[in-house]
Amino acid sequence: MSEPFFELKGSLFPLSVIHSTDLSEAAIRAALEQKLSQAPAFFHQAAMVIQLTPEHDAIDFIALKHLFQELKLVLVGVSGASPEQKALAQQAGLASLRLGQNSKPSPSQPQTTESTSSSEVRVEEVPMQTKLVEQNIRSGQQIYAKGADLIICGAVGAGAEVIADGNIHIYGSLRGKAIAGAAGDSSKRIYCQNLQAELVSIAGHYWLSESLQGDYWTKQCCIQMQGDSIAIRDL
Repeated sequence: MSEPFFELKGSLFPLSVIHSTDLSEAAIRAALEQKLSQAPAFFHQAAMVIQLTPEHDAIDFIALKHLFQELKLVLVGVSGASPEQKALAQQAGLASLRLGQNSKPSPSQPQTTESTSSSEVRVEEVPMQTKLVEQNIRSGQQIYAKGADLIICGAVGAGAEVIADGNIHIYGSLRGKAIAGAAGDSSKRIYCQNLQAELVSIAGHYWLSESLQGDYWTKQCCIQMQGDSIAIRDL
């Protein structure tokens, strides 16, 4: 008997969730263009969902969908929609999603959440390997440790990007972007000796440079998830 050529399985993916009191095309364009100017590579073709509330009305979902396409983003659907909002979103070809309870927005930081289907999701624990890079990572370079932790014995320059499914250890300055837990594991961490990053991300949650410029700026630190938000602490 031949193997089935088609299977439908539940899975788990990180999605960026947009929370905004103003969902007009002009307001969303201005906000997205600002974020894209700060980290264009990180957001390129990023999958996004719009969080709706009963206060949102007269939303032009078709115009918003075209806007996302223009900005090289992917508007997957909406969440929290009323029956009327859901019908309008579906007319624009958008999905109506049900996000988990851990997706409540923080008042000051962008958040992401994960979407699952109603079918069973199984997570297989796979031991992490380690990828060691003994050099500085220059602007324009990207290092990805698939299924592994990443150790950088050197600096990560502005415009450079280091990505790992596991943890990231940087024995030098971090001036570019560091993305840990890229496969969706929010327990992963970023360690660095000198924090001056353009962006840090763990399992889809991210902070840009302006959010990082606090007590740990230019210092050694550990970046991790704490509840539903990113937190920074001493090594």
